[in-house]
Amino acid sequence: MNRTVLAVAAIAIGVTAVGAQSDPIAARKELMKGIGAQTKTGGGMAKGEVPYDQSKAQAIFASYIDAASKAPGLFPPTSKSGGDTAALPAIWENKADFEAKFAKLGADAKEAQAKVKDADSFKTVFPELTKDCGSCHQTYRAKKS
Repeated sequence: MNRTVLAVAAIAIGVTAVGAQSDPIAARKELMKGIGAQTKTGGGMAKGEVPYDQSKAQAIFASYIDAASKAPGLFPPTSKSGGDTAALPAIWENKADFEAKFAKLGADAKEAQAKVKDADSFKTVFPELTKDCGSCHQTYRAKKS
């Protein structure tokens, strides 16, 4: 059973990698959609609208770390347009800052994994972590009309 699960996971990772190379816009949209879902769950826990769950909190942080490592590679110069992208040209004009923002998100999420032990610490740390997302979106993502 475990071998089957591992084989399916390996195939899924391989398909995702191939998909990212062939359509980085779709791959980054999918990645960000996942982060959005995690952020929604975290926001509910931070506001007390959803019961706090330590394992969910750790999963949120792990997904942020994963996204922070993958996302910069999903913005090759060939993906500046098309695919209904909201990515602004500023990404490629200031690639070092863009990548630094993802590095900060990853580092801050790792720090959050270590700090958060209960609902109170989550409520303190999580809103600060989401500011990393907001700072990147303000500079590098087109506003929805």
